[in-house]
Amino acid sequence: FDVSLLEIGDGVVEVKATNGDNHLGGDDWDQRVVDYLVTQFQNGHGVDLAKDKMALQRLREAAEKAKIELSSSTETTINLPYITASAEGPLHLDEKLTRAQFQQLTSDLLERCKVPFHNVIKDAGIQLSEIDHVVLVGGSTRMPAVAELVKELTGGREANKGVNPDEVVAIGAALQAGVLKGEVKDVLLLDVTPLSLGIETKGGIMTKLIESNTTNPTKRSEIFTTAEDNEPSVQSKVYQGEREIEAYNKKLGMFELT
Repeated sequence: FDVSLLEIGDGVVEVKATNGDNHLGGDDWDQRVVDYLVTQFQNGHGVDLAKDKMALQRLREAAEKAKIELSSSTETTINLPYITASAEGPLHLDEKLTRAQFQQLTSDLLERCKVPFHNVIKDAGIQLSEIDHVVLVGGSTRMPAVAELVKELTGGREANKGVNPDEVVAIGAALQAGVLKGEVKDVLLLDVTPLSLGIETKGGIMTKLIESNTTNPTKRSEIFTTAEDNEPSVQSKVYQGEREIEAYNKKLGMFELT
């Protein structure tokens, strides 16, 4: 889940700030439905479908379908015949799921969407009243609860209905490809680094060199000394993230100076 704040004018698209939760996405909503179905089935039949890989795959597909249906309907039925078998014979799954139940199952996931939004507003240093348009990106934004949350966070502002959330990323990527190839002349994208970049220093500390939301391209330089005298080489590990300890950030690469 990501939030980006853009300033657009005179053919220039400038990313003022970006923030997100790398461990939050549409699959998390699907998983809550899967967990619910597993629990309901176990309570009704005494069989744990979580231990059956084939059944789990069918549950995941059905959960995603149910999520999509609940974006336009208030209730859906999840019907999976012959989901598994017991000593008495085949067992079938047949469950009704309402939009209200779905939203209750995923309320904490929705709550996690608020943090990146507030971080972006803070990092960009703007007021909510300065936001002119809201564009929802990705199929998960079709969920009514997500759209309502965005409306709430932006002070009642309705999302732009002129773009298809399933296509907008591909259109943007194609446009940027045209810019890089020189076929599109009237658009300039000024992007930022979504997360801080740094290297590991003594004690397993990540020393940030490029802070998050720095406009690209950019470069930074800093002088470091060796941890011990007369070292024949220095191994530098490059990380991405905001944690102070390098182990909690994502390792991007490594190089050695001799």
